[in-house]
Amino acid sequence: MTNSDNTYGTHNKQSKIIAQEDDGSTALETFADVNAAKTHFFTTEALTVMDECCTVLEWALVGNTGLKTTFAFGTKGSGTAEADDWASQYNTRKTALIDADGWVKSQTPQFTFTDSSDHLV
Repeated sequence: MTNSDNTYGTHNKQSKIIAQEDDGSTALETFADVNAAKTHFFTTEALTVMDECCTVLEWALVGNTGLKTTFAFGTKGSGTAEADDWASQYNTRKTALIDADGWVKSQTPQFTFTDSSDHLV
């Protein structure tokens, strides 16, 4: 469940589309629902970081082979060091997981992340 620190609004909104690459030789994984797609692409630890650090977090299927997410961050309030606020916590924890090969699951077919300006919320 996302945090509820939205008293001062939300910031740094981003949307990403996660798409499997069709190389013509490997069948694409199809998903019945958003949760199936999330657990296909991301580790449990990555999903925990998103749930804990994001104030806004929405997901949607792209067709039945891709996933889209929109996320943004609130603030813990005045007096909070930048490194302790939600966006920085997200980036620090995400980087640690990436460095440990623990952000996404390794799979075939490969997949890509693309920025999108068409936000879900």
